Amino acid sequence: MFKEHDVFKRPYNENAIIWRYMDFPKFIYLLDHSALFFCRADKLGDPFEGSYTKPLASKLPGKDDEFFQSINDKEAALQMRMQSLKRESQVRKWFSRFTFVNCWHLSENESAAMWRLYLKSGEGVAIKSTFNKLKDCFLSERRDINIGRVEYVDYDNYEWPLENYFYPFLHKRKSFKHEEELRAIIAEFPRVKEVETKPGAKRLTTNLSRPPFRDGVKAKVDLNMLINEIYIAPTSPKWQHKLIKSLLRKYKLDKEVYHSKLDDKAIF
Repeated sequence: MFKEHDVFKRPYNENAIIWRYMDFPKFIYLLDHSALFFCRADKLGDPFEGSYTKPLASKLPGKDDEFFQSINDKEAALQMRMQSLKRESQVRKWFSRFTFVNCWHLSENESAAMWRLYLKSGEGVAIKSTFNKLKDCFLSERRDINIGRVEYVDYDNYEWPLENYFYPFLHKRKSFKHEEELRAIIAEFPRVKEVETKPGAKRLTTNLSRPPFRDGVKAKVDLNMLINEIYIAPTSPKWQHKLIKSLLRKYKLDKEVYHSKLDDKAIF
């Protein structure tokens, strides 16, 4: 269920309007499973996902600086520092494999850019909701779900605190500013197991090389609570309106369905 977290910044308005744009198969998935799909962060398509900014990367081995400087063999010290950076980089990549993201667009109005970005064909659907409804719809979900705004920053100059796991997943490059993204995030790591190393001796271990989920996870939601209205893509055929109304009746959802206003005729 939804859980408050200091690192996650809420929208300025608790009833801020949010949109989730999707192609038609993803809409069917939503109805059929009564669940939102949270994509594994390393599969979102942005190679910077979960990474550090340049100033932060330069500080990663900082806690070991005294140790490195104390080594007389400077070549060996450099090699050790590089290995330390490599390990840190690997850990960040592992984190991306155990972090799952569900993306929404913060806006009062439809977005032509979002329709183009999220539709693989001319047919698609947008769910209109609010921040409050999103955080309240995870009634039967056992896992913690944190929700907050994404900040768009200059990765050549910006720094955030290193001490919290979530910061890299709540920042993106400024070139993505048009997304105005609100993120719901689930972090799910493999279970820690106790293994016997020798008679009478045990240690805790976990396997970070194999993610527990291949592509992502689904979180059960109350669709009647989540959905305000449904919009059909501007390029979708007219018959899709009837099809969606029929599907909503099947799943006992009494929601209004609108054809995108971007399809309206101009008045001259």
